Amino acid sequence: MIILGDRYSFSKIEKERLKKEFQTIYHISYNNISTSKLIERLKEVKNTLIVLNTETTLPSKLITYLSKLELKGVEYITIEEFLEKYLHKCLIAEESQDDSILKDIKPYSKWQYIQKRFIDYIGIVILLIPTIIAIIYSKYRVSRESPGPLFFRQLRVGKDRKEFWCIKLRSMKIDAEKDGAMFATENDPRTFPWGKTLRDRKIDELIQIWNVAKGEMHLVGPRPERKIWTREFKKSIPLYCERHIVAPGITGLAQIKYQYGSGKLDAQEKLAYDLYYIKNWSLRLELEIIYKTALFLLTKKRKNLSNF
Repeated sequence: MIILGDRYSFSKIEKERLKKEFQTIYHISYNNISTSKLIERLKEVKNTLIVLNTETTLPSKLITYLSKLELKGVEYITIEEFLEKYLHKCLIAEESQDDSILKDIKPYSKWQYIQKRFIDYIGIVILLIPTIIAIIYSKYRVSRESPGPLFFRQLRVGKDRKEFWCIKLRSMKIDAEKDGAMFATENDPRTFPWGKTLRDRKIDELIQIWNVAKGEMHLVGPRPERKIWTREFKKSIPLYCERHIVAPGITGLAQIKYQYGSGKLDAQEKLAYDLYYIKNWSLRLELEIIYKTALFLLTKKRKNLSNF
């Protein structure tokens, strides 16, 4: 495979995933190189796929050459197509004014919604007993380690940007936000011992099956954020509010692929997966996310998710 250009920068994790798909990966910068020299470089490398990772329009001479290669069995695709096909994410390009992706970002159809709600109710039934056990045991641990309320309620932004009360088992100290709203971090010092376990194992979110039962959330979907953060992100991240055309979820593709993060860059990265999920929703994708979530929670090993 040849990556032509520098528009999108692949992360270290993404490069590792791609190495499992392609034996060799070459990168050719598109800056300060003539079309003739570029064609010569392309001739030097035997390949079956060329990724057009460029911001500028390709010259007609290069397009003609690529068309000839296509007749010989060499495929060339845009970086947008490549990211969706091989990394299951949409390109969030700040420099681009192209909003063509919007035509495919739509709310669930009536049949899709019926399927999702059916899965939601099955999930509620399956998770009910573990949730009750988690509540009972957490009440015992919380009373010893951080006396105070067992449950924690917080306004989150849901479908159509409407706020709802999202409920969790409390995992942080009572005065966790005495200095104002803060992003939670990995190994957050504001947690108490059992609270850390709740967060690490995502047990604190089990009780959100109540929000699912009320129709405020799904089992799978974009994770709900607080209004203070969505207000900031929509100013600086293109297409950010598109994630709100569907109801949020307890788990999602972004949680499987990206796991943990906070701040603008992490929000943008997670948005890329959320938009792919909305754009390409299928029953198979839904079930794969649920399976991978369960696998991660049971094994706590990211490597189990690498081929998804």
